[in-house]
Amino acid sequence: MPMKVKLFTSSFSRAACHFIFLAFLCSSCNAHTEYYRHILFDNSLESDAYYYSDARASSPSSLELLHGKLPVSHDFFFTPPNAIRLRWRSAPDGGWEASIRAIDFRNREIKFDGDVLYFWCFSKDEIAGDELPRIWLSDVDRGFSRALEVGKFQSSIPAGKWVQVAIPLQEFATGSDHVFRSDQTAKITFSQDKADSQEHTLIIDDLKIDAALASGTPQDTPTLPAPQNVAARGYERHVDISWASVESPKLQRYVVYRSLDGKNFEPIGIQVPGINRYTDYLGKPGMAAYYKVAASDHQYRLSSLSKPANATTKAMSDDELLTMLQEACFRYYWEGAHPVAGTTLENIPGDDRIVATGASGFGIMALIVGVDRGFITREQGLDRLRKIVTFLENAPRYHGVWSHFMDGATGQSLPVFDMFDNGGDLVETAFLMEGLLAARQYFDGTSEAERGLFTRISHLWETVEWDWYRRSSDSPALYWHWSPDWSWHINHQITGFNECMMVYLLAIASPTHGVPAELYYSGWANQKESGAKYRKAWSGTTGGERYTNGHTHYGIKLDVGVGSGGPLFFTHYSYMGFDPRGIHDRFTDYFQNNRNMAQINLAYSVRNPGHYKGYGGDFWGLTASDGPDGYMPHEPTIRVDDGTMTFTGALSSFPYTPKESMAMLKYVYRDLGNQVWGVYGPRDAINLSQDWVSPIFMGLDQAPITVMIENYRTGLIWKLFMSNPEIKPMLERVGFMRDVAPQKAGH
Repeated sequence: MPMKVKLFTSSFSRAACHFIFLAFLCSSCNAHTEYYRHILFDNSLESDAYYYSDARASSPSSLELLHGKLPVSHDFFFTPPNAIRLRWRSAPDGGWEASIRAIDFRNREIKFDGDVLYFWCFSKDEIAGDELPRIWLSDVDRGFSRALEVGKFQSSIPAGKWVQVAIPLQEFATGSDHVFRSDQTAKITFSQDKADSQEHTLIIDDLKIDAALASGTPQDTPTLPAPQNVAARGYERHVDISWASVESPKLQRYVVYRSLDGKNFEPIGIQVPGINRYTDYLGKPGMAAYYKVAASDHQYRLSSLSKPANATTKAMSDDELLTMLQEACFRYYWEGAHPVAGTTLENIPGDDRIVATGASGFGIMALIVGVDRGFITREQGLDRLRKIVTFLENAPRYHGVWSHFMDGATGQSLPVFDMFDNGGDLVETAFLMEGLLAARQYFDGTSEAERGLFTRISHLWETVEWDWYRRSSDSPALYWHWSPDWSWHINHQITGFNECMMVYLLAIASPTHGVPAELYYSGWANQKESGAKYRKAWSGTTGGERYTNGHTHYGIKLDVGVGSGGPLFFTHYSYMGFDPRGIHDRFTDYFQNNRNMAQINLAYSVRNPGHYKGYGGDFWGLTASDGPDGYMPHEPTIRVDDGTMTFTGALSSFPYTPKESMAMLKYVYRDLGNQVWGVYGPRDAINLSQDWVSPIFMGLDQAPITVMIENYRTGLIWKLFMSNPEIKPMLERVGFMRDVAPQKAGH
């Protein structure tokens, strides 16, 4: 039986404006942000080698590597469930270096609070201080420190015992040609020191920057209460564990324990403050497990363990799997919403201030599904919608249009992309209004609260000045952005085919600030040279440059769309509310066209011209997301396909490809589940070829899964949005006509 050495074993455990005022009441508004102001590494999502590491060796020295990365240790760890293994041999005339990088996920500002670098070390065999590596730091601007000998700060690593190394940041003097910034440390590097020609293995875990004296051992007196109300719920292959939040500034993490016999509890994972849920992937039905949770402070002092909760996994039907997926993704918008605004965070983890306007519209539709499916009560959903509407009523608007990003506590517009993006964003506002109009029709009861919500949403809808974003009375199109500081400087004309059809539909439908129906054809479906130039610029192809396409890909004809159709979010965002079934304009039936886009995407993945790992009939659905090298609009072309598969692509395509989407769901859950399944369903993306798993969940990607599955199952959101009295007359003015044989979702 392999020896496992862990930190948290059971033997260690024992006993000025409206928004600013609301922010004061909320103690967990910046939980994720605060956590990552200290933690550089806690665990690896990749099971064999840590993606955010780089290493190499020069002979005759050697260093253990997997895929050019540092291996992950599952047998020895300090914070469960894993750590990094550093195994080296330092020889004369050789050298090696191994770096661990701070994860640069979306909207993370790499800025650490603290004056000491801490990390925990373990070795099965004693390592003398002069046999330990050197260490040096690099910052975000490629400045670096001089190397230090770890042995000067730690006399030895005793055999079989975890020790914490503490190095004051002031010790890291600048070694580069400009000043090294320790508070912006982006990389920690270990390198060869004493050339003793002996093999050494050091397990390294929980690298962080924190205040001096923020060290301790689990045996110290607990400073936090045990988590309360721990509950466990079993699904087919996993168990969800939840608990009540421990409200304390001392809290740094939760620690989750599991027992398969109800007696011997072992630590299996940690969770950051602000998320009171953990997913334990057991891998098969019929597994019974018991769980306890503890709270841990910055000095690793544990609370006593909670009372136990237990659950058993069970076989589930396809219908039950769909409900499971919908509910998991729904939680992003219910449990993960900004606590003051109620609106949707751009990503989790991320910058906890930033709420996204379009994703909030998607989240509203997901909340409706949550109420209708019984995930929350109608009263809970209504209360959340009222909170969201209150936030939107008080947030800055630019001729009735909200900005792309806002501070969830204050409503302030946040120019996340650049300084010009500090005003109204018409596309994001359209997605928000798509959700609000669906909610207006759902909460249609006679109570004072529901009637009041109807009135307030109607006022928000009627005060969006769509016509202002036309720029002039003779303009043939709408424009994406306007800023009071920069006016029309971004100068982005909204041209299809992409995700933006909803903008033109709502602008034409507006009862107070409407635009002529002709703009649908001169702006959205612009077939002139200006439209062709726009489409060629972003797509790199002439296929579909004049809106209509007509080309066949893998035997599948594409009526409308650029190239082979583009990323699949084009078929989701505007069609979460707008029901394209059974109607067509002069160009196509968009339900069938969207289905063809999804089928082309599937066929490309089966053909797999890039020879990427995993692609096939049960692993498909290319769409935009962050990947190993940052954002890419992944689509079925070699030019913009790097092996990254974004789960929302296929899973939000259920209305178009139910069998193929179900195959993807079963593969993701049953085969990849241990790698990707988390508290909000599947993580954003995975790249099997590069052994990379997304560290985040995205506000734009989880809701389409919940909503489009519901549209496939019941058509709920389609029915609600289309029932708005302004929609049918708008479609008639545009020229939409009924199909001879109306399409049905999934058929």
